[in-house]
Amino acid sequence: MKKSVLLIAIAILGLGSSASAQEYWNFGIKGGLNFSTITGDYFESPKTRTGLNFGVLAEIPVSDKFSIQPEVLYSAQGYDFASIDEDNIFDNDDNIEYQVDYISVPVLAEFYVLDGLSIQAGPSFNFKVNEELDYQPRNDAGDIDKDRFDSFGLNGVVGLEYKLNSGLFFDGRYNYGFTEVYENSGAHNSIFQVGLGFMF
Repeated sequence: MKKSVLLIAIAILGLGSSASAQEYWNFGIKGGLNFSTITGDYFESPKTRTGLNFGVLAEIPVSDKFSIQPEVLYSAQGYDFASIDEDNIFDNDDNIEYQVDYISVPVLAEFYVLDGLSIQAGPSFNFKVNEELDYQPRNDAGDIDKDRFDSFGLNGVVGLEYKLNSGLFFDGRYNYGFTEVYENSGAHNSIFQVGLGFMF
């Protein structure tokens, strides 16, 4: 994992060095909501888990219409499902949540199509930091530690962002996991994100 983080950092610095010396990096903070689930032939449409995402970002101008935007985010993902609990392990609670949280490092190409409005697309490198099966997530009554999801995942990201002159911005994105969440599962992460932030 340390090698992966180092390689990502080198790539980001390399992209930034290609920007014109007259241009400046812009830094910001952001936060928002995730609506996450998993998709796959063997999963019967699990419900979405609503979680938070938050972190820091930089915008590296390359031209008037094109920038590179690397970010480092904490992203709460997973899914909800109802279980047929024949052994009464979960006290007949239908509200069961699989919580899988990541440190996500998106590196996005940003194309401005109108003043303040941009299309974003690129990869996201995701490092698992927490995984729990919670059978009463609203009451925080029962957590079972798991280690089933892979520790690393690669996502593709597409979205829109609108930035005001004040530095305030709003975005909406879709993330799809190119890698399986665990080996030979046929399951992939699927996340819609909405958020807001501020560029300094």
